[in-house]
Amino acid sequence: MPLSHAAPAAATTTPLAVTTPQPPEGAADIRLIVTDMDGTLLDDAKRIPDGLWSLLAELRRRDVLFCPASGRQYATLAKEFADAGQGMVFIAENGTYVVRDGVELSSDPLDPSVAARIVTTTRGLRAEGVDVGAVVCGKRSAYVERTDEAFLAEARQYYTRLQPVPDATAVDDEILKVALFDFGPVERTTAPALRPFTSTHQVVVSGAHWVDIMNVTADKGAAVRRLQDDLGITPAQTMVFGDYLNDLEMLDTAEWSFAMANAHPAIIDRARHLAPSNNENGVLRTITRLLHLPPM
Repeated sequence: MPLSHAAPAAATTTPLAVTTPQPPEGAADIRLIVTDMDGTLLDDAKRIPDGLWSLLAELRRRDVLFCPASGRQYATLAKEFADAGQGMVFIAENGTYVVRDGVELSSDPLDPSVAARIVTTTRGLRAEGVDVGAVVCGKRSAYVERTDEAFLAEARQYYTRLQPVPDATAVDDEILKVALFDFGPVERTTAPALRPFTSTHQVVVSGAHWVDIMNVTADKGAAVRRLQDDLGITPAQTMVFGDYLNDLEMLDTAEWSFAMANAHPAIIDRARHLAPSNNENGVLRTITRLLHLPPM
């Protein structure tokens, strides 16, 4: 996948009536709602919005499946939704690992030799002075060689199970992806060094400081399509929300595709509709409006 070097769009404040399509006379026929987490469902302080738990209860009552889709680790997502996760499908690790009620529905593991090459590339960048570290993302845990507190603090936000190891090229686990965190602008520093992998693998800028490397067959969109096929749900019955480049393919799976107002320009161009920003509770406001729900 080509790497984009466009700067992210600034957050905006736009009235809801302008940013969402007019709702149908009756509630939209939605059976599946898929949302990214960081920059989309969560606000900039990484907080779950007020009203989500009551919304989830109402969606269950209406037989609408709510599905978080994130670059985050499955263990992290399961912990965040511990009180409401029963029956929920989690698309974790940017689509490489899909789990429901603790049972794996699908996965797309990375060849260990590729993961080792990425770790070696990261070591080389560090030797050249780039402030970067690798997170090797396995099914059981995530693994890091870099153990300074500044780096670990960033990694722990997304990886509840995080294990320091002396050699991340020799991890005994099924590897789903390798995520690199760069304290600088990742699109200008670390991402260009990963271009040799783009001919055979997905190299996805998933945030201002993160870039993920996965199999070319792995992305959030592929995971959503498998889920739709398994459940007999159509794109017309699917609503998705995203804000960054790792959400691009996911937008193509739904007729009700929404870019957040704070989204990367490429996401805004790809989505059919625009939702209020993550700091304006855009996901919940849009769902409530289109499904004719009372305000949460």
